Amino acid sequence: MVNVEEASTAKLTMNGKTFEILVDCEKAMDFKKGKIKNVSEAIVTDEVFKDLKKGYLASEQDLREIFKTANPEIISKEILMRGEIQVTAEYRNKERELKRNKIIEIIRTNAINPQTSLPHPADRIKSAMEQARVNIDEHRQAEEQVQDVLKKINPILPIKFETRQVQVVIPSKYSAQSYNVLHKFGKISNEDWLSNGSLSAVLEIPAGIQEDLEKSVYALTHGEAEIKILTKK
Repeated sequence: MVNVEEASTAKLTMNGKTFEILVDCEKAMDFKKGKIKNVSEAIVTDEVFKDLKKGYLASEQDLREIFKTANPEIISKEILMRGEIQVTAEYRNKERELKRNKIIEIIRTNAINPQTSLPHPADRIKSAMEQARVNIDEHRQAEEQVQDVLKKINPILPIKFETRQVQVVIPSKYSAQSYNVLHKFGKISNEDWLSNGSLSAVLEIPAGIQEDLEKSVYALTHGEAEIKILTKK
């Protein structure tokens, strides 16, 4: 937990009256997002202020009038869920980095270089984003920003989103162990148990993870599996 000097402010204005509390910025945001349930983890003190900078506490009368209680935990929950949390520069930077990494992973997983039909490594995508001076918005979901990022880096890095239908044939002695592995990579649209006991499965996967699929399947079967692309779209 941060100390008072490092704490952020959470503020709620209702019926013309302002109520403020001191919070741990990161944990307060986690509470607001439902990542933690106990509000006491997010608040620095139990005091509710009407003006934090001046050190003026909110009166019990105002608390009861607005929140119908003087219980600081209940009031803090209301302020965190319905009010505004002062976000630190450190938190904003951390959120941007998380979003950036998620965007890179979405592109790496789903896209290929149309010139080679191979996926772009994460480092190459990150480098293109830096070269294109891509700005990440910490307030928007990573998925919402992918298309904007693609438009900016496409002149630097040829990119194509592609889905592949892949057939995987697993020898019988590995079929039981491999079944769960296949499910992790994509939707199995068709599966057959062959006369020799081998499993033949058709998966629909993002093109960028084909190499990951191959590595996992070949490692599990000691290179005895067969993998081939059926369709691309």
